[in-house]
Amino acid sequence: MKLSVVIPAYNEGTCIEKTLRGIYETLSDHGVDHELVVINDNSRDNTEELLQNLQSSIPSLVYYTNKGPNGFGYAVRHGLERFKGDCVAVMMADLSDSPEDLVKFYQIMVEEGYDCVFGSRFMKGSKVIGYPKIKLAINRLANFIVKTTFRIRYNDTTNAFKLYKREVIQGLKPFLAPHFNLTLELPLKAIIRGFSYTVVPNSWTNRQHGKSNLKIKEMGSRYFFIMLYCLIEKYFSQGDFHKDKNQEPLKSRKADMEA
Repeated sequence: MKLSVVIPAYNEGTCIEKTLRGIYETLSDHGVDHELVVINDNSRDNTEELLQNLQSSIPSLVYYTNKGPNGFGYAVRHGLERFKGDCVAVMMADLSDSPEDLVKFYQIMVEEGYDCVFGSRFMKGSKVIGYPKIKLAINRLANFIVKTTFRIRYNDTTNAFKLYKREVIQGLKPFLAPHFNLTLELPLKAIIRGFSYTVVPNSWTNRQHGKSNLKIKEMGSRYFFIMLYCLIEKYFSQGDFHKDKNQEPLKSRKADMEA
């Protein structure tokens, strides 16, 4: 099973090389057939120049420039239309997500057959370093609201770090979210539409270079819109978008029960 890793990048010249080398070396060491799909989201720094230079030493690297419209969600969607693997993970360009966790996600999907593997930074076995206190408080409140509203056990839906089979991505279209709210749209649709999933702990480290592109004040209404859209689908779509009923979803692993 070939793994694709979609990495949106906007002005990530200070960290993109370290991130790509770290992911490439880890996946290669574990013998994982893969491609690294970087979406240069019209960066104004030297991100694209670095990507061009890195292609000679990282053979699995491909990159595309998203000329617009721009934004995190648009960049990820650009990658989700172009990846060539049998499954795809979304990772951040700042190396906040662990390449070792990516290998763990991939091995679980291959060995246990889940349609999706979701990471949680807030369950037994996870590790979080340097999460800003205000953002952490908002994160936990938002995820509690989602968890309660949709009656699911998953407690970190806004976590971008997730792994999906190719057929899941096809089954979640059309995508609506243009910004960071895409991180909420993808897992909620996958759960509502009957794809099997499991939740496993993952580590997260706050970026050491550059600055986050997430603007909390701008995102509240956008997250609410996606949540409302998914809620309407859950209760009023009559299952029109559900996965083929002949493919019964697997039961969640014990880790999901603890989330």
